[in-house]
Amino acid sequence: MLSLKYSLSSVFALLFLGQMSLARAELPEFTELVEEASPAVVNISTRQNLPQRDVAVQGQVPDLEGLPPMFREFFERNVPQLPRGQGGRQREAQSLGSGFIISDDGYVLTNNHVVANADEIIVRLSDRSELEAKLIGADPRTDVALLKVEGKGLPTVKLGKSQALKVGEWVLAIGSPFGFDHSVTAGIVSAKGRSLPNESYVPFIQTDVAINPGNSGGPLFNLDGEVVGINSQIFTRSGGFMGLSFAIPIDVAMDVASQLKSEGKVSRGWLGVVIQEVNKDLAESFGLDKPAGALVAQVLEDGPAAKGGLQVGDVILNLNGQPIVMSADLPHLVGALKPNAQAELEVVREGERKTIKLSIGALPEDGAEMPLVGQSGAERSSNRLGVSVVELTAEQKKAFDLRGGVVIKEVQGGPAALIGLRSGDVITHLNNQAIDSAKSFAQVAKGLPVNRSVSMRVLRQGRASFITFKLAE
Repeated sequence: MLSLKYSLSSVFALLFLGQMSLARAELPEFTELVEEASPAVVNISTRQNLPQRDVAVQGQVPDLEGLPPMFREFFERNVPQLPRGQGGRQREAQSLGSGFIISDDGYVLTNNHVVANADEIIVRLSDRSELEAKLIGADPRTDVALLKVEGKGLPTVKLGKSQALKVGEWVLAIGSPFGFDHSVTAGIVSAKGRSLPNESYVPFIQTDVAINPGNSGGPLFNLDGEVVGINSQIFTRSGGFMGLSFAIPIDVAMDVASQLKSEGKVSRGWLGVVIQEVNKDLAESFGLDKPAGALVAQVLEDGPAAKGGLQVGDVILNLNGQPIVMSADLPHLVGALKPNAQAELEVVREGERKTIKLSIGALPEDGAEMPLVGQSGAERSSNRLGVSVVELTAEQKKAFDLRGGVVIKEVQGGPAALIGLRSGDVITHLNNQAIDSAKSFAQVAKGLPVNRSVSMRVLRQGRASFITFKLAE
């Protein structure tokens, strides 16, 4: 019996060790990838000349107030201090971010925000040698910058295809968080095609890879050792990593880099519309089976959409055969097209599907803001919504390029107050019908259905959007 007991224990031990070995075999192995890719990853620091009043006191390290004393002492010892200058002082060199070499003759990719406004850019290689870099060009809209250092036979990264990435796939980042060169972190792809505020032309890759200040501009690798993205932003409330990191797809970054290298600037497609998300209530009001697509809330005068026949109230369902599930998908697809490219859009208009063909325009450098809407002394009109409205003046119609519409003079309560309408808002459509006068507004409002989603197009401070509401019995 004693012999049998030890035999069974040995069997169980072997089974346990076998399971542990199998589990280890299923986990990704990063060591070879890191050894091959690290030499092409660089640290980027900048120097910038600023007036004395804008520079921190000599010996202090900016933006490190939240760090523990041990780390503060490390940075104060290792970040070089620059001497005072005449009539001012030069900011100390700071490790601001990361980058990676994409060609053996010295082209380097990083983030625009890493090198913006720099007077001098220093690239430190893995062998700790330092090279001064020239800024070839930068694109703030995608946050991509292309640098050039003098060199031959430099180590380079392998480039992959971000389109081939799958949610749940393992990815790895190499960078210099808080100045710690060649730090490696790993995680998975959490989502693709994310839109962030003020970054509507980049379909970000979301990951849970630990990214911190200093990782910006560094590469995101797949398990084949190919760069699939540029680590760009984090979502944080504390200033540190919280499990939400965002990378610029390498397909987007390389297209930008190619244009910066050849043209010195980036051209991208433009449709000339203001869009919004289609929620459940809007889908019901426009006769859609489910919430999907991009609702055209505004068509800009003389833009590609206006010339091509798109109308306010159209719901764009796909572009060149690619579905628009969320409204944010549309800017990604349009921005990837070149100016003058032909596009075919499938839209829903007044409950019917239509195909519209048009020529894509070039995104303007600067957008012009539309003027605010003033008040008019025209006759008031009361209605079931709880608002009094006045007709647009000729000047207002010209300023907003409108043929009709009414201005809210007073919100008296009721549904209008509940949905957030304000004095000065312009109503151009109600229940999918164009409003050209206070009289037509009153007629449409009188016939509104009850207990059913009703849409209203409102123009506020030059920006249009559709809102929905329901009237009770």
